[in-house]
Amino acid sequence: MSKAAKSSKHDTSYDAELRLLQIELVKLQRQIIAKGTRLLVILEGRDTAGKDGTIKRITEHLSPRDTRIVALGKPSEREEGEWYFQRYVAELPAAGEFTIFNRSWYNRAGVEKVMGFCTPLQYQQFMATVNEFESLLVGSGIQIIKYYLDISKQEQALRLKSRATDPLKQWKISPIDEQAQRKWKAYSIARDQMLLNTSTLDAPWTVIDANDKKLTHLNLIANLLSRVNYPLKAKKIFKVDPKILQTVIPQSKKLPKLFP
Repeated sequence: MSKAAKSSKHDTSYDAELRLLQIELVKLQRQIIAKGTRLLVILEGRDTAGKDGTIKRITEHLSPRDTRIVALGKPSEREEGEWYFQRYVAELPAAGEFTIFNRSWYNRAGVEKVMGFCTPLQYQQFMATVNEFESLLVGSGIQIIKYYLDISKQEQALRLKSRATDPLKQWKISPIDEQAQRKWKAYSIARDQMLLNTSTLDAPWTVIDANDKKLTHLNLIANLLSRVNYPLKAKKIFKVDPKILQTVIPQSKKLPKLFP
């Protein structure tokens, strides 16, 4: 079989599996709306890890009225003087809503810490309070599911180059991108501290090897569907590769295999 034929077969298989998973997502949303439940999915990860594409695959057949994608920009001067979590609280899902945070309050544990956008005290205060904050949200009836998309340094370099040369990806380029490779080790250290200290029973972290975008989509969506309740689940299609997707066990102080 030629390389082109193998690629075509792979694409056909991916499209078929994705369609089945997206049908399950529609079932899930109908249940969320009917029961007035609140679901919050948090997507974090390296720059270029594929958060935008993953969100697109999750939401492309869902109701735009009942699905919210939140990607907050730089805080305003007023927001900088507020309680850190305040602007995120305003974006939390209401009854019957499925909300996805494309980056979240964990900016403070990642880019803000690495780039010096917060003080050491602000970072320490965040790390000391975020678990309690999330427990309060879960106690109020919000289900929180957290994913971290990890990629290799080599793959990130390729994707950054693609952004720079592809006219359709120009909007993704930011000054932060320029530091992603230079500060790779610092981001790794910050990531590890975040995952170890903020994976809890109420809201554990699930880490995904996101080097293959299509496998990322299939594994993440399958895992997501397996963790929420709705009727007539087609459980047989929830195939997850343990080499690609792993949960950070709360309080274990041990991380799954990550890119150094």
